[in-house]
Amino acid sequence: MANDFQAFAEDDFCYLTTTGRVSGRPHTIEIWFALEGHALYMLAGGRSDADWVKNLMRTPAVQLRLREQVFAGTARVVAEPAEDALARELVVGKYTARGEGDLDEWGRTAVAVAVDMGELVAS
Repeated sequence: MANDFQAFAEDDFCYLTTTGRVSGRPHTIEIWFALEGHALYMLAGGRSDADWVKNLMRTPAVQLRLREQVFAGTARVVAEPAEDALARELVVGKYTARGEGDLDEWGRTAVAVAVDMGELVAS
């Protein structure tokens, strides 16, 4: 894949668009993230009760906007223990280093979500 997602690694936020599980309409949130290769990781403080997590569990096809570029992706709740630990380490580490305060509890209790990044769909 030609896309170098690491160019976005230090950005503060990404914008995740899911499809509403009831409405079928697009829903976009601004959220913290970390990148590792072609996977983008986020943590859901609302765990599986967060609407955006419920949406992606119903329809895993999502879009991610990084700066002005929009990428297709496939989202999933991280189930594998080693990947779960990696996601937590990356996201918490990124924002702790920026002085965002004590993120330990959030880092332990949030649900890790991954988006396997696809192709650029708009810029």
